[in-house]
Amino acid sequence: MAAQWQNSRRLKERVLVNGKLVLRTPTHLGVGDTDNPIDMPLLRDPLEGRALLTGSTMAGALRNYLHRQNPGLALKLFGSVQGDTSRESYLIIDDALGDFPKVEFRDGVAINPKTRTAADKKKFDYELLQAGTFFDIQLELLVPLDEGDQYIEGLVICLTALEREQLNLGKRKRRGFGRCGVSDWSVQRFDMTSPQGMFAWLEHSSGTLTNGDSIAKRLLDREIDLISADVCQLIFDVEIDGSMLIRSDADSDSGPDFVHLHSYRNGEKRPIISGTSIAGALRQRTLKIANTLELNGQEVANALFGAYAYDNESDLTLTASRIWIDEAEIFEPVQRVQSRIKIDRLTGSTFQEALFTEQPIFAKAQTGFQIRLRLMEPQNSDVGLLLLLVKDLWLGDLTLGGESSIGRGRLVGKRAELTFNGQKWIIAETGAGTLEIKNPSDPDSVQLQNFVNEFAAGGSHE
Repeated sequence: MAAQWQNSRRLKERVLVNGKLVLRTPTHLGVGDTDNPIDMPLLRDPLEGRALLTGSTMAGALRNYLHRQNPGLALKLFGSVQGDTSRESYLIIDDALGDFPKVEFRDGVAINPKTRTAADKKKFDYELLQAGTFFDIQLELLVPLDEGDQYIEGLVICLTALEREQLNLGKRKRRGFGRCGVSDWSVQRFDMTSPQGMFAWLEHSSGTLTNGDSIAKRLLDREIDLISADVCQLIFDVEIDGSMLIRSDADSDSGPDFVHLHSYRNGEKRPIISGTSIAGALRQRTLKIANTLELNGQEVANALFGAYAYDNESDLTLTASRIWIDEAEIFEPVQRVQSRIKIDRLTGSTFQEALFTEQPIFAKAQTGFQIRLRLMEPQNSDVGLLLLLVKDLWLGDLTLGGESSIGRGRLVGKRAELTFNGQKWIIAETGAGTLEIKNPSDPDSVQLQNFVNEFAAGGSHE
C-alpha cells in the first residue's frame, strides 16, 4: 500500500478569490431554530452576533447555477457521490461574516384556494437582512494538472453570475429575496508545481496578482457570455389606478394602525410590492382561469407555482415554483393617512371602538412599478397562460394587495416585454386606447395567439 503522501491530488495551482458581496434585496439566511419566538429567525455568528453567510449556502447556490449551465462541469468542480464512490469538491468556500445585522420583519400567510381566505394555522413571520448588508467572501480553487482550464472556467461562470446579479441566496429566493452582487474582486494565484509557489501559499504571502475589472478578465483574460437557460422572461410596466395597500404594521404607536409595506433600499425606506403578493394573486387567478376552461386548476397552479399542502395532504409531492418573481419598488408614490370605520350591517350605525387609520399608496400621474418574472423550463401552453394573466392585470380585472372590495389594487398596463425561445415581443399602449405588438419574426402576433390556444386546449402542465 502506497503512503498517503504519495496520493497527491496533483495540483497545478491554487487560486484564491476575495470579493465584497452586497445584498440588493432583503435576504433570509435562516437558522431553523424552532425555539425562537420568530418562526423563521436569522442565522447569526454565536460569538459576535454578526450576520453569517455559511459556505454551504454559497456552494449550494453556485452549484445549482452551474448545473443548469453545464451539469458535467458542476460534478467535476463541486464533487459528486455515485454509489460507494465519492469525489471531493475542488472549490473551498469559507463562511463569511457581515456587520451586525439590520433586520426587517415580514409576515406571511398561506391562502386557501377554495375560500380565498387565510388557511388555518398557516400564518408565520420571519426576519430578513436589510438590502445593503455586505459580506467579505473568500473562495479557493484547487486546479488539477489535468483539465485545469475547465475548473477555472467553471469558477468563472459561477462568479460571473454573482457579479451580474443573476444569483439569489437564502430562502424564498423565487419570490424576490436574496438577490446579490459582488464587486471589488481580488485574485491571487499560487503555482503548486514550484517550491516557491508552494511556500508562498503555506506562508500566506501574496501570490501572483491578476488585474481586470471583471472576474472573467482576471482569471481568463477575456469576457464570457453566460448561456441563456431555458427561460421565459416577462418585464411588465404598470401604473396604479386609485390606491393600493399591502398591510404592514406601523413603526410607532403614534402613526396609523396600518401602513403599506415598506423595505429599505439604499438606506431609505421605500414602498414596495412584494414578490409573494404578486405570486399569490397570479396563483389564484390561474386557478380561476384553468377551472373556467374545464382544466384541473389545482394541477395547473401547482405545476407553475409549486405544490404545497393546504390541508396537510400526506400523499402530496412538494415541488418548487418554476416562476421567479422579483420585488418591485413603487416609483412616484403618494402616501396619505385615511380614517375608516366599521359599520353594523343590521342597524347601519358604527361599531363602537371600530375606528382605525391606514396609509395606502395613492396614485398620481405615473405612480407605478415594474413586474419582473422568469418562468423556468416553459412550455408553449405556460406562455399562453402567462399572457392571460398579463391581460387581466393590464385591464385592472386582477388586483394586487388587500381591500380589493373597496377598489384598491387595480392596475393599468403600460408596456410588456416578453422574451421566449429566442424571440421578443413588445406590447405597448399607443395612446389612442389600443395596443401595439412588435416582433419582426411574428408581425401578426400569430404565435402569441397559438400559445393561448394551446393552453386552452389543455396543454401539458406536468
